[in-house]
Parts: sequence; C-alpha cells; structure tokens
Amino acid sequence: MSPEKAASKAAPKKKAAVKKKAVTKKAAPKKPAAASKGAAQDEVSAAEAKARAESLLQGFGNFEPYQPQAGEEYMSSDQIAHFRKLLTAWKHALMEEVDRTVHYMQDEAANFPDPNDRASQESDFTMELRARDRERRLIKKIEESIVILDSGDYGFCDSCGVEIGIRRLEARPTANLCIDCKTLDEIREKQKGG
Repeated sequence: MSPEKAASKAAPKKKAAVKKKAVTKKAAPKKPAAASKGAAQDEVSAAEAKARAESLLQGFGNFEPYQPQAGEEYMSSDQIAHFRKLLTAWKHALMEEVDRTVHYMQDEAANFPDPNDRASQESDFTMELRARDRERRLIKKIEESIVILDSGDYGFCDSCGVEIGIRRLEARPTANLCIDCKTLDEIREKQKGG
C-alpha cells in the first residue's frame, strides 16, 4: 500500500456539505372549548373528590370523644349510645359513598374510540370497585358490631373477655379483640405467612 493511500485512510473523510432547508413549525391550531372544558372537569372532579373525602370524615372522623365520668361503669348506657351513634354515622357515610360511586360510573361510562382512553377508564372503574368492595366488607363488619352492641357483648374481647377500652374502640369501632390478643394474633399470622 502506498503512503498516500494509507494517509487518506487514516484521515477522516469530509462529507459533502448538505444544505438543510429551514423548517418552520406551524402553530398548533387552538383546540376548541372542549379541551379547556376537559381541564375544567379535571379541576371540578378533583374538588369533588376532596369534598367527598371530607364528607366521609365528617361522618366518622369529626366526632366528640367520649369523656367518661368518674366511677362510670364500662359500657354504660351513655357509652353504648355513643358507640351506636359512631357506628351508624360511619355506616351512613359509607353507604352514601357507594351511591355516589354508582352515579359516577353511570355518568362517566363512555365508549372511547382510543384504546388508551378506554384502558384508563377501565383502570379508574376497577380502582373504584375495589375500594367499594373493601367498604362493603367494612359495612358488614359495622352491622355485626351493631348486633354485638345490641346483645350487650360490645367492648369486650372475643378471645379473653377483657375490656377492649374506649379509646381503642373509638379508633377502631369494629374491633373485637383487645390489643394484647390482637398483637398475638398478628404475630401468629406473620409466623404462618413466613
């Protein structure tokens, strides 16, 4: 190989200058009011979701903690009335949320032509239904707690029979085990689960 050819291989080859045309981007046409309406709907639905969450808290979270009188017997008639009010308010708030979900799903049901929009809607509906299923089971536990309240066994541990405690019942009105038995139950469950 001649030295000239070796030098030409080692030196980088220059490409012919290609003149590029200046590309001007066209301004995207403004979308009609429907696009801004969608953004407004997102804001409204976010505000609506916040209002729904606050109304659920109103039904259960904003209650007056029971103040026992000195020497008052555990699960007196006043305490039973307090917990009945708490359980029924919680159940009522959950039932209202179920009704709202039914109306929401009926109103928002649409057959979108875009597969991504359909998938997003299906995902939203699935999450709503999963949450409602949890609430349905909770409503069932609330109803069981009301039956136990009527029978006179409410507030006592199912396992050992000791008092569960007013503060624990206010934190979890459907509790049926005292804190010690619940802790042991969770330890056993953890050991079984591995």
